[in-house]
Amino acid sequence: MESEFRKSVTVLTSSTIAFIICFMIWMVFAVLGMPIKKQLQLNETEFGLLTAMPVLSGSLIRVPLGIWADRFGGRIVYFLLMLVCVPAVWLLEYAHTFGQFLWIALWLGLVGGSFSVGTPYVAKWFRKDRQGLAMGIFGAGNAGAALNKFLAPALIAAYGWKAVPRVYAIILLVITILFWFFSYPEPKAANSKQPTLKAQLMLMKNPQVLKYSQLYSVVFGGYVGISLWMVSYYVGEYKFDLTHAALLAACFSLPGGVLRAFGGWLSDKYGAYKVTWLVMWVCWLAFFVLSYPQTQMSIQTVSGHLDMHLGLNATLFTILLFIVGVALAIGKASVFKFISDEFPDDMGTVSGVVGLAGGLGGFLLPIMFGMLVDWTGVRSSSFMLMFGTVSISLIWMHFSLKNQRP
Repeated sequence: MESEFRKSVTVLTSSTIAFIICFMIWMVFAVLGMPIKKQLQLNETEFGLLTAMPVLSGSLIRVPLGIWADRFGGRIVYFLLMLVCVPAVWLLEYAHTFGQFLWIALWLGLVGGSFSVGTPYVAKWFRKDRQGLAMGIFGAGNAGAALNKFLAPALIAAYGWKAVPRVYAIILLVITILFWFFSYPEPKAANSKQPTLKAQLMLMKNPQVLKYSQLYSVVFGGYVGISLWMVSYYVGEYKFDLTHAALLAACFSLPGGVLRAFGGWLSDKYGAYKVTWLVMWVCWLAFFVLSYPQTQMSIQTVSGHLDMHLGLNATLFTILLFIVGVALAIGKASVFKFISDEFPDDMGTVSGVVGLAGGLGGFLLPIMFGMLVDWTGVRSSSFMLMFGTVSISLIWMHFSLKNQRP
């Protein structure tokens, strides 16, 4: 028993560290995209496309990776995935054109599919009443987005942007090797049968899977989209330099990652529905305030004109963003608690499908943010879009999950 417990802790630790590095690389263009944008003279829409390309490939690969994890084992799939992405990260420094950056971004973005492999791999090492916490701890690897915002600006300031892919490729290779030596093949469940490919694919039509996909597209897609966009937002809206903008953006990314474990614990204790419902309302209120643009008003009074400025300063903006980061971290864990409760034998496949929906949300949002800014000229239009998506989710959740209300 002690040996199994030690193995489970080792697997959770090694998998989480590997996921932190994978997520750091997946979010690399949140910071690295800024000097590339300047070098290639990209507009906001092109910049949004560049930051979103890794999210696209990392999302599309999640379903096959989840299926392979269920069929062949999470450990081997996780290892091979990281190994395949090392050359892509290294080659990034040799790109010169926008097209080359996009193709390499697609390749290195495959590393983002690690979530749909690691989640079922880790969950199989823990009892059902502990799976929410275990998956939350693993999902805290989203903090790699914050790590990227600390590490990449320092490397760019000291050695130039081409140092980032070199250092990141070496880190990924080392972590890949360490993961293999500090992980174990997952335990086989008693009386378990390997699912057929047809049965796995049929899960994609399951109404429950579609519901959780929609919710995850908001909590995870929103987290990824905002993480990719906030450095650019701080630079454009509040005129910070790259280093300070990345530091402030980390105030969203860091709690949005590390507090996922807390969300898993809350979901184990109070249930997935209660926690997810509260998360959506917190996000709805915060996005409503964040949506308000910087406004200059001139009011005619009896004694002349009264000039007023309405809008969030950088401090209030960052506080609200921090609250959203906390809420989304908890929501990411609570949605996956639904999955572990209802699909314990098909977690790889279902997490792949749900992860695909979340990743596609993260892919589309930066592009839509850029298009809205180019179209309206209002940077807070990105939060107007998020307010609308959360509103739809609250309505959807109210009607589709009413049978799960306490």
